[in-house]
Amino acid sequence: MTIEIVPVKTSREINEFIHLQHSLYKDDPHWVPPLIMDEKLKLNPKKYAFYKHAKAQPFLARQDGKPVGRITAQIDDIHNKFHEEKAGFFGFFESTKNPEVASALLNAASKWLKERKMEVIRGPFSFNTNGESGLLIDGFDSSPRLLMPYSPPYYADYITQNGFTKAKDLIALDAPLDANYKKIVEGMRPTLVALAERAKSKGYTIRNINLKNFKAEVDRLFEIYNAAWEKNWGFVPMTEEEFVAQAKELKRIVVPDLAVIVEHGNEPVGFGLALPDFNQALKPIHGRLLPFGIFRLLAEAKKVNALRLLTLGFKKTVRKRGVDAMLYLRMLDAALAHPEFKVCECSWILEDNVLMLRIIERVGGKAVKTYRVYEKRL
Repeated sequence: MTIEIVPVKTSREINEFIHLQHSLYKDDPHWVPPLIMDEKLKLNPKKYAFYKHAKAQPFLARQDGKPVGRITAQIDDIHNKFHEEKAGFFGFFESTKNPEVASALLNAASKWLKERKMEVIRGPFSFNTNGESGLLIDGFDSSPRLLMPYSPPYYADYITQNGFTKAKDLIALDAPLDANYKKIVEGMRPTLVALAERAKSKGYTIRNINLKNFKAEVDRLFEIYNAAWEKNWGFVPMTEEEFVAQAKELKRIVVPDLAVIVEHGNEPVGFGLALPDFNQALKPIHGRLLPFGIFRLLAEAKKVNALRLLTLGFKKTVRKRGVDAMLYLRMLDAALAHPEFKVCECSWILEDNVLMLRIIERVGGKAVKTYRVYEKRL
């Protein structure tokens, strides 16, 4: 049976691209269906900010006229300018349990990128490191946390069989918010308080983000974000439009004392953000808010019992001044103040960010999932 690769162009093909996941994962208890409206937005070049500095081509694989796989190939001009390379990326990868389907898709993405003078293909990313990143290679026994990817075990073999090799591993760690966690925090408290007081004596302050002054707060966080993470592997600076759009999406689920900002005078220098694992609420509505999904979502949101720590970052000019301790202490205590949350996933952490991995392990965190980024020369 011939496998046909089709560049996605029509609204019908976009719907097939999106709904393919629902047929592939219908019997998988751990998959969390994304909101269909969000997926449509990501595939709309006229509305999604990513396309203002990038181009992407989705592909469908068909067998006997039926969709059996999908992939995107994308070129991010900001990434290539920032890293001074000619890299293309693949993402949104899905395949039936058929290595020929996977090969056809990966070859199509590679060909599209090579025709546009790219020298390496890397992924999966949807669409870059500011979105879902990496392929799950261990930790298949539980659902992904908020904004984290999920896939079946056989994808890794399919990708390596097509000449891809490891570029980097991204680690997710779970820290139980239990009595032992509280004991650990209390043991660390004297040291953290002393360091935080040193930072305070130098004029550093810390506060919760003010959601009533949202636009101004987002502007301050944007100033920190691109400066704090610019040295990280794979980092892609966000445009202000992208940052504001993502902030608006996340605002709906922010817990005020789990979103904090560090300042020196009027200068924002660091921030931390942990969010409720809204995937727990999304899972039962099967990607649809209408007509009744919104009511189920609101009911399920009250049952969410986990957090995901997304960011802890500082401008490089303030590191090693006790500012980190000030932020760590505030976030650790905020988690203790919310007994409804039983565990916090810290993700994702680069495999070679040993300092951060050790800090999380010190409060009881253990690696529970690994996401791998692959690459191949073109």
